[in-house]
Amino acid sequence: MKKAIFPGSFDPITNGHYDIIKRGVSLFDEVIVAIGVNADKKYMYSLEDRKRFIEEAFKDEPKVKVITYTGLTIDLCKKEKADFILRGLRNPADFEFEKAIAHTNRVMSKIETVFLLTAARTSFISSSIVRDVLRNGGDISPLVPESVLKK
Repeated sequence: MKKAIFPGSFDPITNGHYDIIKRGVSLFDEVIVAIGVNADKKYMYSLEDRKRFIEEAFKDEPKVKVITYTGLTIDLCKKEKADFILRGLRNPADFEFEKAIAHTNRVMSKIETVFLLTAARTSFISSSIVRDVLRNGGDISPLVPESVLKK
């Protein structure tokens, strides 16, 4: 069984994340969306809300599992018996950042990182942009799945 971990903070999940997960499902038997917990980071949405947003968005997709975790992603991969980390790339800056992490993970384990380019229609979306639009009273409906809008 080919499993991939798609790690992130998902504060909140965006249509870009959604697209990567949907496309990942066609490549893997299971995509585990892993919400990382960082005690030093201040989130807009609670961990429970972020998990619920993703679960609701993929309620009809049995190949998607949503979990939370602390620690190294490669340790989570070993625990979940996943041989792949799935990551989305929006731009060259994402690539440079993600490349360094992927190389580090390969040195520390045999976990491969699979990169998917974001769809052109979602390549500009980031969780930080969504949070900024929200803080300033803007409409986030074109940027996030319906499950986020219910909050």
